[in-house]
Amino acid sequence: MASDDPFRPHAANSIGADPRPAARRVGVRSVVAAALLSAVLASGGTAALVGILRPVPVVTPQGPTPNANVTSGGTTVTTVTREDITEVVAEAKDSVVTLTSQIGSTRGPFGGAATGVGSGIILTADGYTLTNRHVVEGSTRLTATLADGTELPATVVTVSDDQDLALVKIQGTGLKPATIGDSNGIEVGQTAIAIGSPLGTYTETVTKGIVSALDRTITVQDEQTGRPVTLEGLIQTDAAINQGNSGGPLLDAAGQVIGVNTAVAASAEGLGFAIPIAEAADLITQARSASVA
Repeated sequence: MASDDPFRPHAANSIGADPRPAARRVGVRSVVAAALLSAVLASGGTAALVGILRPVPVVTPQGPTPNANVTSGGTTVTTVTREDITEVVAEAKDSVVTLTSQIGSTRGPFGGAATGVGSGIILTADGYTLTNRHVVEGSTRLTATLADGTELPATVVTVSDDQDLALVKIQGTGLKPATIGDSNGIEVGQTAIAIGSPLGTYTETVTKGIVSALDRTITVQDEQTGRPVTLEGLIQTDAAINQGNSGGPLLDAAGQVIGVNTAVAASAEGLGFAIPIAEAADLITQARSASVA
């Protein structure tokens, strides 16, 4: 039955989910921005992970060609060449994975189970991966799908207490870590690139926009408890983010991870939110230390 409540939880993408109303879906929590925008956490039925930890040589993007001034008939015309990000994307996409989470739930009179999808970032060659907490929370089984279609089992290592972040370990070797950037130095107006699995179906989808604003605050309704949860200090971007993108990377023009895609406004277009990568410093350090050991 439809609801007129603009802040109600939105149905998440699910695969083979139990149709009973108590069945839990990954990332099916509503988000309300300061401007009272209805939004949802950007996860769906399949999770995509993105490699990050071990430093990788930074790829210099095929940036925009310097503006050329052409004089014609006494009039100076400035031509602008658009930025080409093909090389950046080619370098970064193998660090993004899709996480499929089998979820059991005892909430409600019936309980039930569902399959959720999200995205993530590979941190080390031996499989430590960063994603959102709401992508893996409550999962009983995780599967990571790499860019080449390879499926590998994964387990949850650590769930953050104060951020919507989690560390996952993929059972694999020779994976490609993402390059971690500096979210403290980003500026409004700079290029922002998102990679993930929108709707849990269109894996390795790339969208491009700009950093629209910094230090945003939104409120999320927790799916399990129904209580509001406030997320602060977020990056706002107009790069298209949809359900299934949760846990995937927000990149700068050089292909470095500057944020973890987390939420999108449901009642507006071009309003996506990402957790600055600096907030994941402890999890990244943990992954690197465990990898060395």
